[in-house]
Amino acid sequence: MSVLPIVRWPDVRLTETCVPVAEITDDVRALAADMLDTMYAAQGRGLAASQVGATHRVFVMDAGWKEKRSDPLVCINPMLQEIGEERVSREEGCLSIPGVLASVSRPSQVQMVWTTLDGGRCVQSFDGFAAACVQHEIDHLDGIITFDHLDTETRAAVEADYEGVA
Repeated sequence: MSVLPIVRWPDVRLTETCVPVAEITDDVRALAADMLDTMYAAQGRGLAASQVGATHRVFVMDAGWKEKRSDPLVCINPMLQEIGEERVSREEGCLSIPGVLASVSRPSQVQMVWTTLDGGRCVQSFDGFAAACVQHEIDHLDGIITFDHLDTETRAAVEADYEGVA
C-alpha cells in the first residue's frame, strides 16, 4: 500500500466520467487500499479514483475517523437510489482543490447502493455530513467538481481565491 499523488484542479481528469468496474481484481483491491492510505495521509474523509488519476467508478470514505468513529468504506460502482427532499447547505472542501471551502446545497439524506471489495451488494442510507460526502465523491466519478455547484459570480470569486492559493 502506498500514498498516491492527488490530482489537482484544473486537471482535465477531474472533469471526466469514470467507467464502471467490470470485475473486482487484485488491481482494484490495490487501488482501493492505496486510496484509503492517500485519503488518510491527506487528512481527507473521502477520495474518488479520478482524484488519483484512475478512471474506475470507485471511491473511498471514512466520514467519522476524525471524531474517532472510523468506518472506512470502499464503494465500487456506487449509485444513489433514493434522495431525500430536504436540502442543507454546508461548507465543502476538496482534496483536489486545497485551501478552498465553498457552500454547497445538497439533499440531507440519500440512500446508496454499491459493490464491496468481496463482490457483495451493499445498500445504506446516509445523512448529515456522510450524505454530503457520498454525494461529493459520486460527483467526482461523474466529472463534477465543487465549483460546478456554484452560481457564476460565486464560482468566479472562489476560483480567483484558489488561483491565488495554488
